Formats: sequence, C-alpha cells, structure tokens
Amino acid sequence: MVSAIRKDTTIVASDEPVNVAGNHYFAPSAVDQRLLEASTRTSVCPIKGAARFFHVRAGDALNVNAAWTYPAPTPDAEGIRDYIAFWKGVDVA
Repeated sequence: MVSAIRKDTTIVASDEPVNVAGNHYFAPSAVDQRLLEASTRTSVCPIKGAARFFHVRAGDALNVNAAWTYPAPTPDAEGIRDYIAFWKGVDVA
C-alpha cells in the first residue's frame, strides 16, 4: 500500500500506483478529490508532456502546486493519463 499524506490527512492510499521516474502516480478515482484545488500552474516534460497542477488542502493549510497530472500525455506516458502525483510537503510512502 502506498499513501500520500499531508499534515495527518490521507489524500490517497492505493495498492496500484504507477511508478514513473521515482514518482508514484495514483488513479484519480483513488484520490480524495475534495482535497485538491485547481492551480493555474503548468509545465512541460519532454518525456511525459504538459502537466497541470493542483493545490492540496489539508485542514486549514494550503500546499500550493503540490500535485500534478498529465491530461494529454505523450504516447510513451499514456499509462499515467490523468493519474495524480504529489510532492512539496506531501509524504508519499
């Protein structure tokens, strides 16, 4: 079981994350979407494509741009389409 936790709040716990380049990507259906808020930040990875980001809210704390997804990945990254990964203060283990 791999979990993503922020300030004692479990965002996701899954037996089936996909590991790409050291990051665990979780199926959107497994993630507590109520804890995510859309961000305007985007980035581009030459291998995975264009990413969009989310803020993670745990209690009163907002963790800015702490999650991301690839809604239109490159063909090589199709296996993580819409899957969500975490960083920046979100403990993934």
